[in-house]
Amino acid sequence: MGNSHIDDKFAMNATIKCLRDPAAVESRRAMLTQSHMRPLVEYVQDLRSKAGNEWYFPDMDPLDGGIHADILVLMEKPGRMTNPNGQRIGSGFISRDNNDETAAATSRFFEQAGVSRSRTLLWNAVPGWNRTRDLTRAEEKEGRAEVLNLIELLPKLETIILVGKTAHKAEEIIPKWIRVIKSMHPSPINRGINREAWLRIPEQWALANR
Repeated sequence: MGNSHIDDKFAMNATIKCLRDPAAVESRRAMLTQSHMRPLVEYVQDLRSKAGNEWYFPDMDPLDGGIHADILVLMEKPGRMTNPNGQRIGSGFISRDNNDETAAATSRFFEQAGVSRSRTLLWNAVPGWNRTRDLTRAEEKEGRAEVLNLIELLPKLETIILVGKTAHKAEEIIPKWIRVIKSMHPSPINRGINREAWLRIPEQWALANR
């Protein structure tokens, strides 16, 4: 099951770490007005309106499937390279094209898994960045509630890939009709801890094709 609204050849040719280029960021931002993204843009804007200034909520990547995605890739928490207002200027997107090693590994692993980009939507179990990777139980609980709100916007959703231990905790709230796949997080830290398991991530993500 897929989505033809985006040319997959163009999407897969998006250069790894290309969102370090401000022109690429502006081009991606212009795409947020497209129909497959409008409900998701409103969803993120609502998160921003409810949160304080200490939180930043990135937009989802319009080169992914948007509301037509049948695979939701739920990672852990946005990193600093998603924040355009930080000391290191990020892209403002949750994207496999961000200028960091986790994003680069995500891009390569999905290509190895043979999962079409237009089928996927990347998001996080804790949806905002607050200048720290640390998490509280309250943040995790609030994040899980927001996952349910996001699921309502994805009419073609069939599979959720839970990426990393924080995301794994969301399994308990996922509706039974959605298939769940779990994997390690593709961060450089995990690569250093257990490279063999890290290299198996594409095999796990490829299960979404079955």
